[in-house]
Amino acid sequence: MRVLALCLGNICRSPVAEALLRRELAAQGVEAVVDSAGTGDWHVGRPADPRSIEVARRHGVRLSGRARQLLRRDFADYDLILAMDSQNAAEARALAGSPGAAARVRLMRDFDPLAPGADVPDPYLGGKESFESMYEMLERSAREFARQAARPQSAVHADRI
Repeated sequence: MRVLALCLGNICRSPVAEALLRRELAAQGVEAVVDSAGTGDWHVGRPADPRSIEVARRHGVRLSGRARQLLRRDFADYDLILAMDSQNAAEARALAGSPGAAARVRLMRDFDPLAPGADVPDPYLGGKESFESMYEMLERSAREFARQAARPQSAVHADRI
């Protein structure tokens, strides 16, 4: 399974989602390649936002990647693209190039048992509590995604979405 977490700049939400998806999929015994990207290019090459690094660190998660922008070839390289919000999902679908590729885009919180289909709000302009809330949403969503991915008949698998 190849999964790409997607947000706006690839410095706040998607790096945390990437790390949590990797952790939760491994815990379920699901072999996966997980990466992250942003729809925008403002932060390409930069590490995650220090506040995302800190909230992840407080929860025992390490962020080590560098920001990159979503590319059309990502739709061929990844089975599923998990967007953090509906705006980024729409931008990804517009870039996809075909209905089949666009169908690979889902919302991260489609897997949140407390708020299926909701957006993960961008914490960039918020304070410490915004980043903590983001982390909690992503952790719940990643855990449920991994639980579903561990089931062979799950709709999570790319050939069934």
